[in-house]
Amino acid sequence: MIDAREHVVLVGLMGSGKSTIGRILADRLQRPLLDTDALIEQRAGRTVREIFASDGEVAFRDLEAAVLVEALAGDEPAVVATGGGVVLRPENRAALGAARARVVWLCAEPSTLLERIRHAGDRPLLDHDPEATLQRMADERAPLYRDVADLVVRVDGRSTLDVVEAVLR
Repeated sequence: MIDAREHVVLVGLMGSGKSTIGRILADRLQRPLLDTDALIEQRAGRTVREIFASDGEVAFRDLEAAVLVEALAGDEPAVVATGGGVVLRPENRAALGAARARVVWLCAEPSTLLERIRHAGDRPLLDHDPEATLQRMADERAPLYRDVADLVVRVDGRSTLDVVEAVLR
């Protein structure tokens, strides 16, 4: 059950549905949606792809960490949809653990993710060999997601509404 005083934070690999599920959850719970990638783009005045191309991944991760801390510090409970790599930095994992938040890992097989994002052009980390990259990310990040998650919801073969209901249970 979701506590009315805590944030709901969605983590998982790209394509797992964090933004989509986040929008529906925010509507159902009557809370603001804080999508960290959107907040980064708004702050930087550039897309994630442009930030990666001009400033590099480290600069992007710096922005991501700052936006995450700000989102978690908010007094009003929100739904926070994070970027897939938010768990890579130990300080982000610590912030998630210390926050008044229920962290939900939207977990999917790399093949499901690849099918979902195959035609998206906004995934700079997938420019070269998307299938192998997603598999490597899944292997590398699964223990990190597991470490921060209060709840794991498998999304493979499930409807959006079924995933939302699983998060709300």
